[in-house]
Parts: sequence; C-alpha cells; structure tokens
Amino acid sequence: MPKTVVVLGARNLGGAIIDHFLAQGWNAAGVALSDDTLAQVRERGALAIAADASDPDALTAALATAREQSGSVDAVVNAVTAARPTGSGPFGGGELSQADLDAFRGWTVAVAEQAFVFLSAGAAALRAGGGGALVQITGGSSRRAMPGRGLWAAGAFATRALVQAAAQELRGEGIHVALLAVDATIESPKTAAFTQGHPSEALADMTQVADAVRFLVEQGARAYTHELTVTPAGERWVP
Repeated sequence: MPKTVVVLGARNLGGAIIDHFLAQGWNAAGVALSDDTLAQVRERGALAIAADASDPDALTAALATAREQSGSVDAVVNAVTAARPTGSGPFGGGELSQADLDAFRGWTVAVAEQAFVFLSAGAAALRAGGGGALVQITGGSSRRAMPGRGLWAAGAFATRALVQAAAQELRGEGIHVALLAVDATIESPKTAAFTQGHPSEALADMTQVADAVRFLVEQGARAYTHELTVTPAGERWVP
C-alpha cells in the first residue's frame, strides 16, 4: 500500500509538495481552509480536507480523516503561513521600539503557536501509526534576526526551538522531526508581484524545495537530518 503524506497549507509551496509526492507514487492529502485551495488539491488528485491547521482539535480530526481515507499517515509537512496582523504595519513587525502587542502577537505568537499545534497533533498521529516524519518549513529568519523584522524572527526562532525539542523527544520512537529552512524568497504566484525582475537563481524553486522535503521524509533511522537549510546560488549565503 502506498504511503501517505499530509501537507498543511496546500496552495503554492504546499501544492508543489503534493505534486512531487504524488509523482513518486505516494498518496497525498492537503489541509486548507479556502474553497479555492481545496479545489486545487482535488484537481491535483489528492485528498482535500477542510480544517484550521492552527486549531489542535481540528488538525487532530483532519489527520484522523487522512488515515481513514488513505489507510495510513506516514509524513506530515507544515507549509502553512501563520496568521499575521491585519493592520497596515511594516512587514516583519517593524522596529521593536515602535511595534505594539498586536504586531507581536501576529508576527511572533501566531507563528510559534501554529508550529506547536503541528508538532503536537502530528506527533500523536504518527505515534498511532508506529512512526513517520514531521517536517516544519520555515525561512532564513529562523537563523538570524534582521532590523525591522525582529518580531518575525522571534516566531521563527521559537519554531526552530520547538522542532529541536520535538526531534529529541521523538527520535527514539521512530518519528523523524526536521526543520527545513528556505533561506530565500520562494518563486510562486504569491510572490510574483514583488519578485518581478529578480534573477531566477536568486529565488528558491518550489519543485526543488519539495524534493528537499522528500529527502528528509525518506531518510532512514541511521541517518536522520534534523535541520536542513537550502539557499539559491544567487542569494547571499551566511554561514
């Protein structure tokens, strides 16, 4: 029986991940809220599950549905973009001396909270099936803070810490937990407006990121990678 991957956030990068695993003979399910995204998941040939990936009960139920419909859940990939403030503040939260609590809650707390829900519900689902892989996708802000984006980095740092803790807690149970940091802007319809004119070698390719996800998911227990950073050749690389 084919293995099953469940992707949280199934539109741009998440959609590319679904396509990649389907091409490798896996079953795939996409968890999303919008009708448009769910329709795209179905068009890809994957199981579409309507659920809020930031709600523990909803995500637990979604993973149970994936298992019931597909026969197993062998990997869960978090490609969700967590909720951000609805106001007109600067991207990343702005300077700390000028940011407010709403910005902090949107750029920091919401990001860390959604990662926690993913790791908690995902671990329970994989335990029930005897093991598997959890892959949390994040950006370069998990590696360093930048002026004006400290709130965003704080959420990414917290995400990284949660993944590190989960990896240590679960690796002895046959559950491989990994952080995939894409240290660049990902080329997609979502980013097209502000990446126009950028050289392609400076942007991350969704297909290649999806391949990196599969690399992590299919690793054997004798060679786990718990953190992987991918950086396009045309982007500045910082050790």
